[in-house]
Amino acid sequence: MTIAGSDSGGGAGIQADLKTFAALGVHGMSAITSITAQNTYLVTKIVDMEPEIVLEQIRLCVEDIGVDAIKTGMLHTKDIIIAVSQELSKLNVPIVVDPVMVAKSGAKLLEDEAIDALKKYLISISTVVTPNAREAEALTGKPITDLESQRRAARLIADLGAKAVVVKGGHITNTEVIDVLYIDGEYKEYRSERLPDRTTHGTGCVFASAIAAELAKGSTITEAVKTAKNFVFNAIKHGLELGRGVGPVNPSWVVYRNSSLLTAIENVEKAVELIEKLDGAGKLSPESMINIAEAIPYAQGIQDVIGIPGRIVRIGNKLKASSCPRPGGSKHVANAVLTISSINPSIRAAMNIAYSEKIIELAKSLGMKISSYTRAEEPEEIKKREGMTIKWGVKKAYENTGEITDLIYHTGDWGKEPMILITGKNAVEVVEKFVRILKEYMRITQ
Repeated sequence: MTIAGSDSGGGAGIQADLKTFAALGVHGMSAITSITAQNTYLVTKIVDMEPEIVLEQIRLCVEDIGVDAIKTGMLHTKDIIIAVSQELSKLNVPIVVDPVMVAKSGAKLLEDEAIDALKKYLISISTVVTPNAREAEALTGKPITDLESQRRAARLIADLGAKAVVVKGGHITNTEVIDVLYIDGEYKEYRSERLPDRTTHGTGCVFASAIAAELAKGSTITEAVKTAKNFVFNAIKHGLELGRGVGPVNPSWVVYRNSSLLTAIENVEKAVELIEKLDGAGKLSPESMINIAEAIPYAQGIQDVIGIPGRIVRIGNKLKASSCPRPGGSKHVANAVLTISSINPSIRAAMNIAYSEKIIELAKSLGMKISSYTRAEEPEEIKKREGMTIKWGVKKAYENTGEITDLIYHTGDWGKEPMILITGKNAVEVVEKFVRILKEYMRITQ
């Protein structure tokens, strides 16, 4: 259960909490404490709920559904904090407290007189408290500028009664983001690279909610914090650049990525089935063999591209996949697809076949658009870097035509086999183009 405020912009508060719960495989419930009118850069109005309606939301859910972990977020007033604390003290479940004080836009989300109530009533019964550096300063009265002051603050907050405290390092200037966990008299550090802050709205909510979700599933506190750290890193990395201010993190990314990978696997499987049924398809295989690859939307690297490990080999005049499609199953064609999709996100699949002038002429006669590049023009620094040739070539072909075409080809270079790439929106569309070319090829060569 999340006990927090509502963010009308959907980036933080209960909206972010429920997305996080769903992404991590737990059922989320909510008790709304305040309604805020806000977007990515501004909070204009806050309406607090009466403490009794907040408590009634908690009671009804617990009585009927039960609860395995609780996360608190925005508790705007002293009265709400005291009422919620008294209700939660009756429950024997983990309580994760995100001491929300200031919105990303700078708006105050905790009244000054409520800070003492937060320390006295809520932190004292908490399992994990997750302040950022500025919130930890408000709770301890001590400046936090480095790792040592993070450690000191974590211990001081734990002295208020919390079982564990994570002082987050996002607000501390450093090349890394270091979160410090204090638990059972020991410190643990969780490090990650610092990402751009364009999509960090809701990070605190997502982090605390992820810890609560993992505790609900039976993880230890250290395990839960580690999972939450990785989860929020990816939520920021794949955040949504929306609005005129700080865009929201994207806790749904993991669900979207996994479903997109499954769709891409299914597409490549279907494409391979079509290829393997084709008589004469082996005649269009290059010496280096064929691969077919499809990237998921917003792919970041080869692990976001489905391909065939070992490629698709020629057996007589037919083709046979050497293994099942999987993420990272291709390098050469995957790099081509990543480059293509970075230029035109709607085109996310490609397949390499043998080059011949006859194939190019057939494709043109079928109304397909063609572009090319010359490997002899490839800069030496590109040749020396593994995987860069195809990226450079695809970009060059795009520059030559101003669009990603149905076919992209090069005529080879010293020791380099000429090749054609067939592109498409998905792997099945690519194979459909291949089938059209093959039929014409077989017609005129038989």
